[in-house]
Amino acid sequence: MYFVYILYSRQADRYYVGQSDNPQERLIAHNSGISRYTSIASDWTIVHLEEFQTRTEAIQRERAIKKRKSRKYIESLFHN
Repeated sequence: MYFVYILYSRQADRYYVGQSDNPQERLIAHNSGISRYTSIASDWTIVHLEEFQTRTEAIQRERAIKKRKSRKYIESLFHN
């Protein structure tokens, strides 16, 4: 299984969209400062998770979300 995840940092007031086969492990990496973009904060939490059968599907979904470049759209995914 592969996942598209959306993280939120209250500290930075930002969202981050990524994909992984182990989102919990990635969350630890994001909060430890290993990932460049997310190193601006250390309070990231998973606010949305979508499951896919293949990495290709997960990557396509991640790109589709990122392509929208819309905070409103991202928030609509988990506020509905």
